[in-house]
Amino acid sequence: MEPSNLRILMADDDEEDLELIEEAILDVQPGAEVVKFLNGRTTLEYLNASPDSELPCLIILDYNMPEMTGAQVLAYMQTQERYQTIPKIVLSTSNASPHIQECLRNGAVEYFVKPDSIKGFHKLATKFLAICNHRG
Repeated sequence: MEPSNLRILMADDDEEDLELIEEAILDVQPGAEVVKFLNGRTTLEYLNASPDSELPCLIILDYNMPEMTGAQVLAYMQTQERYQTIPKIVLSTSNASPHIQECLRNGAVEYFVKPDSIKGFHKLATKFLAICNHRG
């Protein structure tokens, strides 16, 4: 997949975390496009309105968000054929086993606990981009 075709969607109610993740992704892959949302409902509204050709190569969701949790967004996407091939990752401060199991059961390919350093965010960004590149 060409760098300009790398579209990553992120949903997290913490704007600072969104900025840290976006910055790390763009440091690793300057041509990437990062689409950000603050809750699960607007994330799904965007996805449902997007043509298939503009769907992201990766969806990153926080677990704890207002209106719809990451697990609820995943559960919805599992019922929609058009989202089946898009890898979905949960990135959360919660390391609670029930949250992790719920997300994996609902279609997440990975569940990561948010790092506490810029270096940690860069390591995650590299993993995220590898998933996007592998898919393309």
